[in-house]
Amino acid sequence: MFTGIIQRVGTVSAIEERPFGVRLSVDHHGWTHQPASGDSIANDGCCLTLSDDWTPEVGLYTFDAIRETLDKTTLGDRRVGDRVNLEPSLRADAMLDGHLVQGHIEGTGEVVRVDDDPADWRMTVRVPGELMPCVVPKGSIALDGVSLTIASVEENGLTVALIPTTLERTNLGDRKVGDRINLETDILARTVAHQLRHFAPGLMNR
Repeated sequence: MFTGIIQRVGTVSAIEERPFGVRLSVDHHGWTHQPASGDSIANDGCCLTLSDDWTPEVGLYTFDAIRETLDKTTLGDRRVGDRVNLEPSLRADAMLDGHLVQGHIEGTGEVVRVDDDPADWRMTVRVPGELMPCVVPKGSIALDGVSLTIASVEENGLTVALIPTTLERTNLGDRKVGDRINLETDILARTVAHQLRHFAPGLMNR
């Protein structure tokens, strides 16, 4: 479980093909977080497990991503030099600063508009139709693992407003029109939509 509050922006330093998928090496740039092998760290919102042969002295985190992960998220698009949002898993005694995020990417959206006015930076994302019932005005959404409030809901997507702190502490400022972006809708909205869809289908069609 995560909160969508990014703690570090790392850089992909190596991508090694493996029979199961790829091994990602991520430079954490001196992040003081010291996890143990097997711990979970979200990479652009994807919950990944720190590999067993990770060593703190190297200054890199290594993760294994299987084909399913590469196909269903933007990690399959990543290249050496790309910046990735990093967040450690949530401790039970920690403050919940963002919202509850599972690190289970539901799909990818497409950035269709970026208004980079420093006084009102906004980004519009096209969302797959099957996820739209979980997109709620002023509700929560995780984009590349970043906890955000939905500013407005469009016919086929959503718009978020990005504050300067978010642009400084995450990689969302790198996003441009045409980029894919990881989506995880709010678990509460998702649960309600699921129950209505499967147990009260008539209500979902009204």
